[in-house]
Amino acid sequence: MVDSRVTAAVRQLVQRDERPVVLIDGGAGSGKTTLAQKLVAAWSGTTRPQLVSLDDLYPGWGGLAAASAAVPDLITGGGYASWDWARSRPGPWRTLDPERPLIVEGCGAITPASAALSGLTVWVDLDASERRRRAIARDGDSFATHWDEWADQETAHWRSDRPRDLADVILRS
Repeated sequence: MVDSRVTAAVRQLVQRDERPVVLIDGGAGSGKTTLAQKLVAAWSGTTRPQLVSLDDLYPGWGGLAAASAAVPDLITGGGYASWDWARSRPGPWRTLDPERPLIVEGCGAITPASAALSGLTVWVDLDASERRRRAIARDGDSFATHWDEWADQETAHWRSDRPRDLADVILRS
């Protein structure tokens, strides 16, 4: 079940915006992906939204800033260049329908530039120790060895872009 504040905000968004865009941000392991998937399943509009995870855009473990900077073009354009994690190189182009609603989830999704292009911004909050526990349980050693590097990038994003302050809704996961 999706938080009632998010559900109500999405209902209003679907009624007022020609192309609803929802951005979901928060730290690794906070529950962004789960929320986004539940939101897609509960979508109240006639057209199902497209879901883009920034995990598909980060160009490697050091790529949070690059993916974050790409979000405005993702919103206004017709697709994005994916990242092939298995081969550590660019992956295939992913096409998006510029007419369909869009949900973008991932750390780096909310910046001043992307928030200006969206109809709803959601920050998912959870303490760092629980986030780390969840992320390592989900991704194992592949994330454990990069946790500190990733956490430093998250902190830089939070300081420079202040996504929590730009959020229309703040959820405690």
